Amino acid sequence: MLSTKSAETVRATLPAVGSAIGQITPLFYDKMFAAHPELLRDLFNRGNQANGSQRQALAGSIATFATYLVEHPDERPDAMLERIAHKHASLGVRPDQYPIVREHLFAAIAEVLGDAVTEEVAAAWDEVYWLMANALIALEERLYAAAGTPGGDVWREYRVTGRFQETDDVATFVVQPVDGGPLPASRPGQYVSVQVELPDGAHQIRQYSLSGQPDGALQFSVKRVTGDAAGSPAGEVSNYLHDHVQGGEVLRVSAPFGDVVLDEGDRPLLFASAGIGCTPMIGMLSRLAADGSTRRVVSVHADRSPHTHAFRTELRQLTEKLDHATAEIWYEQPGADGDGAGAGEAITFHEGLTDLSRVEIPAGTVAYLCGPVPFMKAVRAQLLEAGVPAADIHYEVFGPDLGL
Repeated sequence: MLSTKSAETVRATLPAVGSAIGQITPLFYDKMFAAHPELLRDLFNRGNQANGSQRQALAGSIATFATYLVEHPDERPDAMLERIAHKHASLGVRPDQYPIVREHLFAAIAEVLGDAVTEEVAAAWDEVYWLMANALIALEERLYAAAGTPGGDVWREYRVTGRFQETDDVATFVVQPVDGGPLPASRPGQYVSVQVELPDGAHQIRQYSLSGQPDGALQFSVKRVTGDAAGSPAGEVSNYLHDHVQGGEVLRVSAPFGDVVLDEGDRPLLFASAGIGCTPMIGMLSRLAADGSTRRVVSVHADRSPHTHAFRTELRQLTEKLDHATAEIWYEQPGADGDGAGAGEAITFHEGLTDLSRVEIPAGTVAYLCGPVPFMKAVRAQLLEAGVPAADIHYEVFGPDLGL
């Protein structure tokens, strides 16, 4: 509920702030990390800082929120706020950290825009910031209460009791609470944060989807992230887990969070994934199979080849266990072992890129997408063309959500 005076000021200055946001956010992070190096060392993802994706996500969220306040005052971008709140909760973000962000963000705005930041402009954007911050704080407090982690105390020590190599670059880790207490509640599709101490003393954190439901344990799967020629750095945490965690080690793991969760009704389901995006889908299929679900389920997966397809066997087994489930699998390179290896009546293999025009999509379908952003954009467009309403298409992004 932005005040009338501030709404007029924000509307007038939004183009200037929006056009300069690409300069403001890098400067903001530089200032904040200079004053609080522990935030970059122990909270923020150094990889996402290096490739700029976190900065783009922050810029997009601020601009989107401000636009809603002045153009849609009776609405709120709840999907964006919910997504951010779950990410924050999985990191244990606290209310007392928001003033730190505000201080350095406004210092960056003042430095970039100079004399244009009058006292009136600063007051209006301060109102925007605290409307967004307080909305997130309230959401995060509710998430903490629901998870039984008041005050953001989301971390717990878990011992690695199993490791399974799914493919050359994907490993599954099974962990159990060191304190012997009960597992935290979770919903299919959610993720946990995993914190490791790296050789330079940093305590870096990454989120990984829950990929199954072993008795008395949590299970998450990790793809080794390698650097590329475009300048994206190798994944610090994924490489540490692959190289140094074999079993018996103790990891700090958060309570499960995540807003993209399995619909509890009886409507048909479509799971569309590519590459490591299969992990939340396998988690959802595991729950459906464990419950003996009779829902119509269509799983669509795309991968480079059978050799790179993680949980290939599990997808077949879970599909065959469900009475009304089928799977459509696309391989760009079927390989020498054949694209139909292990296929049953419920499994169909294709060569090339995903084409949903070849898939029967039941009326009333609720769709879940996870994988590289270009894949999800293409699949979403195909689903919309097939008549699936946008409100029934949900997606999970590994990393900052630039789509929002």
